[in-house]
Amino acid sequence: MGRFSALIRQKDFGSYLSRSWSVSWPMTLIMFFEFLIGLTDIYIAGRFGKEVQATYGFAVQLYFIFIIVANALTVGTVSVVSRLFTSGNREELTRAVCSSYGAAAGAGAALSLGGFFLAKPLINLLNMPEELKPMAVPMMRIYAAGLLFHYVLINSNGILRSCKRIKDSLKTMALVCGINITLNFFFLMDTALGFKGIALATALSIGIGSLLNLIHLKNMVKGVKSLSTHIIKKMFYIGWPIGLLQVLWQLSSMAIYLILSSLPKNRIEILAAFSAGMRIEAAIFLPAFAFNLANAVIIGNLIGEGKKEEAFQSGRATALIGVLIITGMVVAVILNARWIASLLSDNAMVIEEAKKYLYISMLSEPVMAWGIILAGGLNGAGDTRSVLWRVALGVWLVRIPLCYLFVNLLGFGVVSVWWSMNISQCVQAFLMTKRYLKREWLQ
Repeated sequence: MGRFSALIRQKDFGSYLSRSWSVSWPMTLIMFFEFLIGLTDIYIAGRFGKEVQATYGFAVQLYFIFIIVANALTVGTVSVVSRLFTSGNREELTRAVCSSYGAAAGAGAALSLGGFFLAKPLINLLNMPEELKPMAVPMMRIYAAGLLFHYVLINSNGILRSCKRIKDSLKTMALVCGINITLNFFFLMDTALGFKGIALATALSIGIGSLLNLIHLKNMVKGVKSLSTHIIKKMFYIGWPIGLLQVLWQLSSMAIYLILSSLPKNRIEILAAFSAGMRIEAAIFLPAFAFNLANAVIIGNLIGEGKKEEAFQSGRATALIGVLIITGMVVAVILNARWIASLLSDNAMVIEEAKKYLYISMLSEPVMAWGIILAGGLNGAGDTRSVLWRVALGVWLVRIPLCYLFVNLLGFGVVSVWWSMNISQCVQAFLMTKRYLKREWLQ
């Protein structure tokens, strides 16, 4: 507490807050747009029934696994490009931007083809209810068809924010959000696509957004455009731990779905409630992730300028802002949990289970926010391996074993799963804080 109080008393703490907020608020809006897309998706799925809502939850978790390489490459991109941008080496910056974009487009094309043709065998491997599989396969194939554009969109957004062009990224995501939501309702009301319209709306809106970002990059990058295998290797070297981390994270989410699928009764209602609850929880998680991404850019830019002490203090200031905002959001969700859940489903049991999930999960959200925002700072410094091990420990040595123990061995109810998730969040935040305060990552 003494160190924290000293930080608050520092006369230049206001400048740290100002710098953090200038990057964080556009990222928060971008995450809000993504939240609106997800919220609309789960609402539309609910209009088709609890089976489609549960199927959507499975499909989205599997889809996130396919975009892990894009996220990993973008973490490496932000770490490299943010430093080059403030270092003044424009020739190397142009080479880094072109290299990152080329790698993202190539990986996206390969995984798009793989995801389309492997959708059915992958779905059949999952221990999901048999009645959901016929709906999951076509939904996954449509999502896979848009993977190339999603890779380009994710990567180009990372480049833009690294080069202090985050407002261009904000404009793109506002357009993507508007198109996605409009198409969702259009496909629902005016076509015979049914639940497949949810995935098609996502694929089309992302495609348009990726093309707009290409225009932004073309206007930004000057000079000879070439690829560098050295830079690509460096980006992957920094990004691969985050890629592995996201694999482990998404697999843990699938493991939670499978554990819930083994419940002796009401499993469809609980799966639908979990899907709805996570979309509501995204209102909290996505702003935290926005501050995580902002912290990576801030610290990367400052390290590129050689301002290591400012990087350390700005990282903590960003985490503080994020925790304060998210605490306020937590209070709002808790006070309105039943009403919010009822917006996404008209099934009484789904609403009740989603409400229980929100009441419990919200308790750990400020702690989660603190840990995840500090992790963003470590990512920006290139210290991605430490983030990997700390999150993996919290998930695979705490969360999943506790969930399995309580449900499959001890026969406890679904509430024990939600509490296990809270415990793992606290473990992760504690480990991340210890790493950040040691300052070894600054070297």
